[in-house]
Formats: sequence, C-alpha cells, structure tokens
Amino acid sequence: MTIAGKTIKQWKSDHPLLNDLLQLKEVYWRNPQKGKMAQTTELSMTDIQDAEARMKRFAPYFRKVFPETNGIIESPISDITKMKEKLEKEEEISIPGDLLLKRDDILPIAGSIKARGGIYEVLKHAEKLAIGHAILTKDDDYSILAEKKFTEFFSAFSIAVGSTGNLGLSIGIMSAKLGFNVTVHMSSDAKQWKKDLLREKGVQVVEHQADYGAAVEEGRKQCEKKLTCYFIDDENSKDLFLGYAVAALRLKKQFDERGVKVDAENPLHVYLPCGVGGGPGGIAFGLSQVFGEHVNCYFAEPTHSPSMLIGLMTGLHDQVSVQDFGIDNITAADGLAVGRPSGFVGRVVQPILNGVYTVTDERMKEMLRWVYETEQIKLEPSALAGMSGPQVTAVDGKSMRGTHLVWATGGSLVPNKVWREE
Repeated sequence: MTIAGKTIKQWKSDHPLLNDLLQLKEVYWRNPQKGKMAQTTELSMTDIQDAEARMKRFAPYFRKVFPETNGIIESPISDITKMKEKLEKEEEISIPGDLLLKRDDILPIAGSIKARGGIYEVLKHAEKLAIGHAILTKDDDYSILAEKKFTEFFSAFSIAVGSTGNLGLSIGIMSAKLGFNVTVHMSSDAKQWKKDLLREKGVQVVEHQADYGAAVEEGRKQCEKKLTCYFIDDENSKDLFLGYAVAALRLKKQFDERGVKVDAENPLHVYLPCGVGGGPGGIAFGLSQVFGEHVNCYFAEPTHSPSMLIGLMTGLHDQVSVQDFGIDNITAADGLAVGRPSGFVGRVVQPILNGVYTVTDERMKEMLRWVYETEQIKLEPSALAGMSGPQVTAVDGKSMRGTHLVWATGGSLVPNKVWREE
C-alpha cells in the first residue's frame, strides 16, 4: 500500500516522528514552516471585525431568547493556580508566569467552543435569508427575530451538519430556536447524551455507523437534494472559522481588563484541542491577527486521532487520513475523533502554528480528575487535551516565560452520571 506514491516505510524515513506516532505514543512536532510561509488565505482582520459586528447586531435577540447571555456569547478566564501547582509537582516542571483557563466549557447555549463558530454561521445564514426576503434590515432591532412571523418564515428552510457531538449541539439548538428545520448527522462515536439532548430540542438526529468523515459526507449529500437546505461544512467553512476568530478580539479585551500584557517580554502561549481544525484554527488565526509574533499557538490531538499533525507534517493535509497510516481514530475525546483534517484550515495555520502534540486518553482523563480535585471545574476529556501543553513544550523541565492559556473546549452540559463514568 502506498500513500501519495510512497510506502509507509518511506514516509517514516522522511518523517522519523511517525515511528512513535504510529505506535500511539505521545509526541511533539515543531512546525518548521512557522513564520516562513506567506499567508494562504484572503481572510483578514477586517473579516473578523465584520463577524464581531454581526454578533453585536444579534445581541438584542440573544437577550430576549437566551437571557443568560446578556446579549453576548462569551466565556470568562479562570486563574488555575492550584492546578498549576499540581502540574508542577506531578510533571516535575516549573511553569513561570500564570496558568489560565479559557472557560469555553461554560459558553452559553451550547456549553462548548462550538457555540462560537456554529452559532455564528447559523446567525449569518438567518440574517442573509431575512434581509434577502426584505423582512429585516441591518438597522432593525434584531429582537424581532423572536416573533412568530420570523420563526414561521425560517421553518420553510432547512439546515444540516455532520458532527461528532458539540458542533451538532450548537447548530442544532440555535437553528431550532430560530425556527429552522435542522438535521444533525452524527458519527457512531458521538456521545448518546448529546444525541438525546438534541432530540429534546426538536432536532432530527441521523446516526451513522461510520466515523465523522462519513457523517459529514452523508449529511452533505442529503442536503444537496433540497433547494431550501443549507449545509454547514465544518471542514471548509470560512464563516465557522471567522466565528471562532472573533474570540481573539474578546480575549484581548479581557486581558486589558485584567492587566495581562502580551509583548516581547511577556509572550502568550495558547494550547488548543484540535479535531477537524475549524475551532482551534479560527482562534489561532484570530490570535495571530491580534497579537502578532507575541503569541505561540499549539494544537493538541488524541494519540488515536492525530489527523492535523499528520496532514501538516506530510504536507498532504486533507488528502490523507489517520486510517491510511493504520491508526484507528477511536478515542474517548469524541469531539476530537476526526480521521481526516480540514485542508482549508491546515493551509491557513501552517505559517502561524508553533506545533502539534498528542495526548493519550489516559492522560486526558487523569487531567480531568486533577482539574476537578484542585479547582472544582468539570470538563469533558477532550477539553483537557490542552492541559499538558506547558509540560510538553517545556525545555529542560522549565516552561517558557509568559502567560500560559489552556482553552477548555467543553463540559458544562455533560450529565453528572456520564461525567463520573469518564
């Protein structure tokens, strides 16, 4: 068997790190293209600001239908000093500077990072339809979208998405609230409680025995049969990407309010769990636009699903899957169980990403226990992928100076019974 004309033995020879990666060992890959390649996307800060302006237009709607948001879908930052002490003791490292947790696990509405991109793309689509049919203008108070005439209008349209879980939750909940007919195609590894919650919200859930990629492909095919159906493509969507990127503008404001400096003397190190790549890619892109050379971004993937690492390292991006290399793509971190990465995201982040590392399921579950024992914070396993970042990137037992930010991607909606089993 060959992959892009080479045998696996040849790929291992070209990239020795594959030897450990294919044995499901934890590895750390430093990106040799960081800062050496030109930006490959037409997206810019202007696009991020446009997305932020759209979210602000929807603020009155959110205040009306999701009062807990107070008009904004954003998460706080937590100091996790006790967890830092635990990491330093258990991992035998020194972490200079603060260790912070970006609490996307408690983002309103969907309880995960997917509330950013997923909800944003649904809103953009709804706005485009309503303005296109001359029943809304950008100068209106968007709280009117909660009125019956709008929900009846949106009920004539469908939205579909393929998901391992959290993206389906965010898109399903938001689309159903607006009035759309929404179908979420979910892979066999998606958690049952997520499927049950979607059905409670009036979402049609279609289950597929194959993995994430097959669920996406089938969802796309079925949607293409209907003129009124809009498919949200986690692998290639610029709107999803920009919804995530807005987080960087919000983070800058939060840092300013906290007095956190990001400059040459105080760099920012951000550790982002990665599945297909849209969420962490959008955030990394936004952070690079806001903080420039003073931010270092790292993706974290399960040892059983290192799709972005393989795509970037080989340069094949979405033309290769972990299964091609004999890796099974089975992990407790269901939101990260992606065998084939987004080619669009891989090419965008290649010049800005510092590196990618892998984490075993056992380590994620261990970190899950630690962060609960030390900080009383409940996360889901995939949200802990970033927590070993300071240790993985440390040199001679000492992490880099500056601020270390672990992005907690989900967990607040996990039922207690399920969480305790994890």
